[in-house]
Amino acid sequence: MKGYDAGKIGRRKTSVARAYAKAGSGNIMVNGMSYDKYFGRETLRMIIRQPLETLEVLNKFDWNINVVGGGKSGQAGACRHAISRTLNDIDPDYRKPIKAKGFLTRDSREVERKKFGRHKARKRPQFSKR
Repeated sequence: MKGYDAGKIGRRKTSVARAYAKAGSGNIMVNGMSYDKYFGRETLRMIIRQPLETLEVLNKFDWNINVVGGGKSGQAGACRHAISRTLNDIDPDYRKPIKAKGFLTRDSREVERKKFGRHKARKRPQFSKR
């Protein structure tokens, strides 16, 4: 794509991320701050880098990501999904390796709602026969 400003949306749980890429040196900004400051745990930073490391383009693009909703784990997953979709738009040759790793697939798992008469979504009160 020309200029690489392909803003693609990624989702995970209740988080939504929009990723914008441009040619650069590998700087990743999330909600206006560096991604290592925004995501405190190394595991979450690793999740964001996965598609970039798979394609070996970690230092080829600068990323600006806006993410809202959910918790940090869901936000990291949404960022990974948005980055993968953006890379797919930038170069169709990138599709095969990131598709094989499952980064283009939207993880549709959501929290099950709590039902009345139950302690949690599925946990029931203790049963007493007598």
